[in-house]
Amino acid sequence: PAAAPGAPAPAAGAPAAAQAITGKTWDVKMYADEKGSRFDPVNLTIKRGDGIRWTLVNGPPHNVAFWSDSIPSGAASALQGNMPDQMAALSGPMMLNLNQTYTISFAGVPAGTYHYYCVPHLALGMKGTITVQ
Repeated sequence: PAAAPGAPAPAAGAPAAAQAITGKTWDVKMYADEKGSRFDPVNLTIKRGDGIRWTLVNGPPHNVAFWSDSIPSGAASALQGNMPDQMAALSGPMMLNLNQTYTISFAGVPAGTYHYYCVPHLALGMKGTITVQ
């Protein structure tokens, strides 16, 4: 829908409206234990319209954050629009409770490779890759 006459255009880089998951929802588990801090699976290939549900299994706090320079060109606005409760741009909320989940829709985002990480455990190597087809 076109903006109403006289309505301001969305600011550059502003989040787009959230888009619902229209495909499969994939599960990624979040760990910090004797085997290290990690996402499982660490690499995931999905289709546009799919969603990913991250579940905190142990070793909180965890979150999901994307590097703005490590996602496809033009993806930031759509991705941000699909990330509820952000604590910063492209950074999901801190999860503190076991079995807590965080779900992101990949509807409306460009195909390509998305590199992400857990803010509290980045120094421990907790990062992953999502390939959107």
